Amino acid sequence: MNISKTLKSFKGGVHPKEFKFLTEEKSFEILPTPKEIFIPINQNLGKPPKILVKKGDEVKCGDLIAEADGFISSPIHSSVSGKVIKISKEINVNGFPVQTIIIQSNENEENNFLPKLNLENVTAEEIINRVKEAGIVGLGGASFPTHVKITPQKDKPIDLVLINACECEPYLTRDYRLILEKTNELINGLKLIMKALNVRKGIIGIEDNKPLAIEKLNNVIKNFEEIEVKVVKTKYPQGAEKMLIKAITGREVPPKKLPFDVGVAIQNVATAISIYEAVVEGIPMITSTLTVSGLGINEPKNLIVKNGTPLKNIIEFCGGIREDSVKIVVGGPMMGVSQFDLNVPVMKATSGILVLTKDEVNSFNETNCLRCGMCVDVCPLNLIPTRLARFSQLERYEDANLFGITNCMECGTCAFTCPANIQLVQWIKLGKQKVIQMLNQKSAQLN
Repeated sequence: MNISKTLKSFKGGVHPKEFKFLTEEKSFEILPTPKEIFIPINQNLGKPPKILVKKGDEVKCGDLIAEADGFISSPIHSSVSGKVIKISKEINVNGFPVQTIIIQSNENEENNFLPKLNLENVTAEEIINRVKEAGIVGLGGASFPTHVKITPQKDKPIDLVLINACECEPYLTRDYRLILEKTNELINGLKLIMKALNVRKGIIGIEDNKPLAIEKLNNVIKNFEEIEVKVVKTKYPQGAEKMLIKAITGREVPPKKLPFDVGVAIQNVATAISIYEAVVEGIPMITSTLTVSGLGINEPKNLIVKNGTPLKNIIEFCGGIREDSVKIVVGGPMMGVSQFDLNVPVMKATSGILVLTKDEVNSFNETNCLRCGMCVDVCPLNLIPTRLARFSQLERYEDANLFGITNCMECGTCAFTCPANIQLVQWIKLGKQKVIQMLNQKSAQLN
């Protein structure tokens, strides 16, 4: 199967400095098991799971410690063997206090994994059930329960499974390294998703700044006519679902609609590999694969860490922080969250930890809006960021709603481009929260 040489993309977007050279040639290392892990219950979009353990319980690695509470919910398993020493509200990487199971690990790493299933004979129903049972969530950022996205819907037929291999955020190389180191697992994960959805066509969309990964994928898929690799232009946020679907297929996902509405199921590289590991190896989602990078960390690495590992353990393993560091971000620099406490733990969907120096962080003073329209030009969703931000500042939430503030995916291209250094995406995020609260209140009153 030949790789397409036509570089497609979408309207708008930006191309920040990539900084991927810091870790792109570094293979995954396994972080030693910490003495204590902190497992937040809120690790999926939707309803949090129900806690099954209590203080004093002994658990094995892989034991179910919280069960799904409804269809859009995802279970959680212990990532270590040890003893539950506390269940309390602790701060997570998003800055919110959430119910957290604290486990003291022991030297006994006995596993209690799920039964292995046969790759060739497994049924669609078995795949969906296993993905739900293993607690797999989307690892591209949203943490949506994956079993929901691979469950066929009669009124929305799917004809394409798309693997998002763009990894368009600067610094992050987790997915890139996974493609190189677990190519066969990725392809088989894609095939399992296709089988679950009864789809005959699979595409891996990848940016053209990853030639080694493209070559590796091309060599592996040449014997699979149903799978194709399509190369797209390197641009942020090319890895956003709607942007990649538009670039690859030409189909446009309407506002407030999902990929299913245009016949596409899309999954991240790491998610597809997790599906393979859950089905074929019986491993629930108990680890996070992530990139530790930035000019402020002494030894940038790609790591496999236990779910619930504190950030401080990871940073120490990477040689610690340089004196000129000014910011630590969980996730990528465009959509990640700044941290104020290194005791917070990584979660299932944590993709990166960045330690940034002053030279990497915009420290310019904000000035008045120049009315230049640059934020409008780069917005991939055709919104008017400066107006939405202003509505948020003025608390004009009805107007913000009318101008589509809830459609914003918070990619940050507007703030990145703004010559006045206005914190556009931050104001829009605040406005979105207020608009959603307003709409929920109205809905409750009507009911």
